Amino acid sequence: MARAGTSAAVLDGTGLDGGGPETVIAVSSLVKRYGDVAAVRGIDFTVSRGETFGFLGPNGAGKSTTIKILCTLATATAGTALVNGLDTASQRDAVRRNIGLVFQDTTLDTYLTGEQNLRFHAELYGVPKAAVAPRMRQVLEMVGLWDRKDSLVSTYSGGMQRRLEIARGLLHAPHVLFLDEPTVGLDPQTRSSIWAYINGLKQREDITIFLTTHYMDEAEHCDRIAIIDHGKIVAIDTPEALKASVGKDRVQIHTADDRAAIAELAAVFGIDAAVHEGAVTFAVAAGEQFVPRLFGELSIPIRSVSVSRPSLDDVFMSYTGTTIRDAEGGAGNEFMRNMHRLRSGGRR
Repeated sequence: MARAGTSAAVLDGTGLDGGGPETVIAVSSLVKRYGDVAAVRGIDFTVSRGETFGFLGPNGAGKSTTIKILCTLATATAGTALVNGLDTASQRDAVRRNIGLVFQDTTLDTYLTGEQNLRFHAELYGVPKAAVAPRMRQVLEMVGLWDRKDSLVSTYSGGMQRRLEIARGLLHAPHVLFLDEPTVGLDPQTRSSIWAYINGLKQREDITIFLTTHYMDEAEHCDRIAIIDHGKIVAIDTPEALKASVGKDRVQIHTADDRAAIAELAAVFGIDAAVHEGAVTFAVAAGEQFVPRLFGELSIPIRSVSVSRPSLDDVFMSYTGTTIRDAEGGAGNEFMRNMHRLRSGGRR
């Protein structure tokens, strides 16, 4: 039996009517512009019920804009977005009843207790009064905060506040939980703890998780990943399939003259190299076997070398021509250029 709010048509993984897995999110030709600045540039994807689906990309790539459209917090310039069979543009209230959202920045009332925050949320979402107390205990125990429910949120650590926000997002039993950069600003140990709770949700709740992140290790937790760069999806698949698509090892070297080393790698080995993250970086098959040749045939002195198997960062570089860290560094400059264009009336 279809759950409440689900459209009669069941979509398969391609977004077309069929007998495949039920699609809970369907996005088609989605565009979002701010003046003449395109934040999202005609993207298409679907998410199946029960998936953990990740949007991976640097800041400014269009991740948060997309999640805002899916959560009815922004209106698309063109295209369509359906959540649980509901149109995010014309059925906003119904969409909001079907989703939970954990924002990138905390939205908790820190002068209230954890329990008071959840009770206020329950009232906003019309959770039946008889169901509030047992459901609240369930979600607080799920994130390990039941014993702190009577404490002011101002006394919570950053990780505890994030866990409380996840509990709040689950309180009304949504079909889809959206997590916008759920661990940004947290230390590695707390990030790992948050992911333990998120992964545990799949064991306890019938829920689909859609998250945005620019952390490569977080993307590994996802069933599928869409890599987004400059407002366009450049690749979408499982983490393992994406890494397998690269097929080569990444080699990074520090040399006495990086520019000369890049030129010589091209001339001697036919290798296209570039400086990424402060090192001359290139991809070759069987990197460990190639390193002895590198030392023997490259005339430029090599100060250090590292070889790594294909990672999601290599996937990102393969599809975009840069690492995600380098893209992060350039995002601020692009943002300032776009703001200048907007302030000058869109003149280039």
